[in-house]
Amino acid sequence: MPETPEPAAIVGVAESDLGQVGPGLSALDLIGQATARALADAGLTKNDIDGVLCHSAFFDLPPSAVAEYLGIQPSYTDSTAIGGASFVGYLQHAASAIEAGLCEVALITYGSTQRSSSSGLVTSGPALVKSDETPFGPRMPVTAYALAAARHMHEFGTTREQLAEVAVAARRWAQLNPAAFKRGPLTVEDVLSSPMVSSPLTVRDCCLVTDGGGAVLVTSKARAKTLRRPPVYLLGCAEAHTHRHISQMPDLTTTGARASGERAFAAAGLKPSDVDVAELYDAFTINTILFLEDLGFCAKGDGGGFVTGGGIAPGGRLAVNTSGGGLSYGHPGMFGIFLIIEAVRQLRGECGERQVPDANVALVHGNGGVLSTQVTTLLGGASTR
Repeated sequence: MPETPEPAAIVGVAESDLGQVGPGLSALDLIGQATARALADAGLTKNDIDGVLCHSAFFDLPPSAVAEYLGIQPSYTDSTAIGGASFVGYLQHAASAIEAGLCEVALITYGSTQRSSSSGLVTSGPALVKSDETPFGPRMPVTAYALAAARHMHEFGTTREQLAEVAVAARRWAQLNPAAFKRGPLTVEDVLSSPMVSSPLTVRDCCLVTDGGGAVLVTSKARAKTLRRPPVYLLGCAEAHTHRHISQMPDLTTTGARASGERAFAAAGLKPSDVDVAELYDAFTINTILFLEDLGFCAKGDGGGFVTGGGIAPGGRLAVNTSGGGLSYGHPGMFGIFLIIEAVRQLRGECGERQVPDANVALVHGNGGVLSTQVTTLLGGASTR
């Protein structure tokens, strides 16, 4: 049985101002910007919104705060918190709510001033829940991802150069995106020679720290056909949760993306070879390699070879993270909503120099925690429905 209801479609997407926007703007201000732009994109007004789905580390009671800021009183809200994967998961939640008649137009939104609020630096901070890792003083989350990278290198011979290829490919896409935060030249040697953060990951193996907000509007298939922009349909979506703390991850080289991907492809009636563009949560370079393997684009252990030689760069074997991703486009704390926005724009043919020709099917994959939560969604343009 499909895990995503048939009627749902994305009808509007937008970002707020990006990069470094403070001082003077709050996370809610960025949500307001993005929402107003998404409404204009869809041809709707704020009074059409009757569902709000959001998660934030910057303010409490997120749906209530957003609704109050926007001046609306929704009939359905959701603030499920599974890290950066939350927003990809909200697509399925919104579709279910629409099918159940709980709302008609759902707003998925996020805003963060992480760069402005922290002067570009992120510290681990005290752990709210002590774990088996605490006595070792890890710098989370990078230490956890470094463990996964080191294990992958040990088991499969993956090299630091191959990890660097992921960052270089992301930068090549970013150079085609005027909105990307980092667009300067980047080579494999640049990545390898940048300061080490947590071995084997250097600064350039790690995502950016930026400000930014995003908004996505979801409605029924029937209403979507009456609106301004071509609908982008939810074809299949699935979640998987494997652990909270990295010491409890069943296998450092295999993520829950294997399970979420299998179920999402089954729900959509598709396979990896049907995907034209893949937007993968690339908080660290190892993420992209792990997800390419676990989602079935290549065999386990072959991710390093898959990305080598520009395999996921413009003109490569698979278009991956076409905005520049979290490594070069931006990363305001949680990145999932921006993966959705880029996928929708690719399917609508709006991406200019970075547009993937004849893009009909996009895979969006969200990741939360320390490889803890995984959500995979397949999106399709008009030809898929």
